[in-house]
Amino acid sequence: MKFGVVVFPGTWSDVDCFDVLNDVFNQPVEYVWHKDTDLSPYDCIILPGGFSYGDYLRPGAIARFSPAMQAVTDFAAEGKLVIGICNGFQILCEAGLLPGILLPNDHLQFRCQWTNLRVENAGTAFTSAVSAGQTLRVPISHGEGNYFAEPGVIEQLEEQDRVVFRYCDSQGETTTAANPNGSLNNIAGIVNERGNVLGMMPHPERCCDALLGGEDGKVIFQSMIDALTARALHGALA
Repeated sequence: MKFGVVVFPGTWSDVDCFDVLNDVFNQPVEYVWHKDTDLSPYDCIILPGGFSYGDYLRPGAIARFSPAMQAVTDFAAEGKLVIGICNGFQILCEAGLLPGILLPNDHLQFRCQWTNLRVENAGTAFTSAVSAGQTLRVPISHGEGNYFAEPGVIEQLEEQDRVVFRYCDSQGETTTAANPNGSLNNIAGIVNERGNVLGMMPHPERCCDALLGGEDGKVIFQSMIDALTARALHGALA
């Protein structure tokens, strides 16, 4: 299996994602330039955090027109795994691969801090290594992480169990005080209907080493590796 980390002008979490996969998990991984359109060598694509194109217009609004994003759209349509982290989540929403939009934080402040996430759906390719209701400690770093969608969309996300992560306190309670940006329903991460595209604002790649303050982010990468391994094995046995 092989991972691809897409790099846009202004991306800066690409190295973190690359290093986690390469150094922590010993997985094949390559950088994918935003003008590249051939994603056939990869089994999972990561859209990392940063300020693609300087966040002009809206975060992700310009990046969604990069040649690589049409390829990512086709890649996702094939059922392959895509994860967008922070700015990557914003890009996925702008590209229509996920519903909703990320608005400026309701307090209008850039927040770089640790948050607690409650796992709402442990049945995805991104959360199979955790249990529903489990609390993860994962940092955020954003100024526009306030998830918003029309009431009907929010209702659908909830009914279809597509809210994967929700901001909570250390006891797993979803309180207003535990919400760092004002996201509706404390939403921190969602998947598409097919379950192969995840967008999340917190940065799991920043907490995969105890030296950095925590290792809870490892379960997300491990879940993806497990899902890809199972898929490869299934294909080999088919």
